[in-house]
Amino acid sequence: MVARSPRKRMYRTMQGRMIDIEKLRSANEDIRAVGNMNVNARGDILGPGGQIVTTKADVVAKYYEQPKGKVDDTPIRMRQTPPRRVAPVSQVVESKPAPQPKTTRQTKPRATRTPKKGIDAALDGLE
Repeated sequence: MVARSPRKRMYRTMQGRMIDIEKLRSANEDIRAVGNMNVNARGDILGPGGQIVTTKADVVAKYYEQPKGKVDDTPIRMRQTPPRRVAPVSQVVESKPAPQPKTTRQTKPRATRTPKKGIDAALDGLE
């Protein structure tokens, strides 16, 4: 079995041009990436003026040095929990009375009398 050489990633654009993405990435590694993380395309942390403060290798090494936590052999049910502290009755703070809801005056719309016209005015006196 013969080992293959890594295949170049060539993409065809909408206009029909062929682009080598890996070549494009390597050409723009040192340019500041778009966003608010202050990194370049490689992942190096950048300082003021675009100077590299911390390389990506240092960031990854620091991440894996920090322990995330260890597995505890004792089940949670078997662990002893500290007793709960309950405040004595004499130290209970008195609660303030609830504030009264604000009352608003609701005004009723005034009924305006309009003079009757036409047939209503003629039939008003009959009955």
